[in-house]
Amino acid sequence: MTHPYPIGTAGQPWGPAEIASWRAGITPQRRYADDVLAAVEPLRTHFAVSEYGALAYDGEQFPLIAIRSRDWRDDLPTLVVTGGVHGYETSGVHGALAYVRDHGRETAGRANLLVVPCVSPWAYERIQRWNRDALDPNRNFRAGSPAGESAALVALLAPLHGRVLMHIDLHETTDSDEAEFRPALAARDGVPFEPDVVPDGFYLVDDADHPQPDFQRAVIDAVARVTHIAPPDANGHIIGCPLQSPGVISFAVAKKGLCAAITGARFATTTEVYPDSPRTTPQQCIEAQVTAVRASIAYALNAPQG
Repeated sequence: MTHPYPIGTAGQPWGPAEIASWRAGITPQRRYADDVLAAVEPLRTHFAVSEYGALAYDGEQFPLIAIRSRDWRDDLPTLVVTGGVHGYETSGVHGALAYVRDHGRETAGRANLLVVPCVSPWAYERIQRWNRDALDPNRNFRAGSPAGESAALVALLAPLHGRVLMHIDLHETTDSDEAEFRPALAARDGVPFEPDVVPDGFYLVDDADHPQPDFQRAVIDAVARVTHIAPPDANGHIIGCPLQSPGVISFAVAKKGLCAAITGARFATTTEVYPDSPRTTPQQCIEAQVTAVRASIAYALNAPQG
């Protein structure tokens, strides 16, 4: 990007006026009620569906939905799947819903399942990364979070902290990261925009402070049968991070307030898939997310205890 971002003054962080200007330029492009809430309704036959909170933005109400195993037992391990932390990451939302619909009962009697398919419904409708207040939910998963989406999920999952066996958070990276979202981030924070390369393919993010390389490898191996794995850039990195192994990077997931760390799960990962690649399709990206969930669960449930 060689021209200034159209909102704000170069070198100066945004204030309320700039955030309001940014928000005024965004309009809904799809409906959460049609795409998510309607898709959840048939799942009530076999799962317990509940509202764990609601977001009220400018007169709009967005119920926040959790899908649980009907036969929940405290003596069983718990598996958590989250999607739609960033509203523009479509395959995360639809991958979570497809997993529940097609495979959600596979672990019945062996584990408890908790799925939150769309953490950020306002952003989902507007195909945006940030929430209404220009906050990135995936840097704000902590107690006292200023992001309502993050605060609600933290509250939902707090009683399970330390009791979750596996948590997978479903994301994707699109060309809009470089065309819009990263330039907007630099403008919002009053810092120069430094271009990067959008990784072409699927990859995983492990927590640098609690690495589980064998777990990550098992997921990558499974997904490689569905779609291609992102290669490193010319510097041997993916999004500026060195590879832990092919298709896996390490990041300060917990320290940076990312979703995958909030449960304290023994096995945790964040997926990233690239739907704009000429080598894949949006449907294959959804299939990759479903495959990643199933591979994560299989590894976790078959891992030695302790």
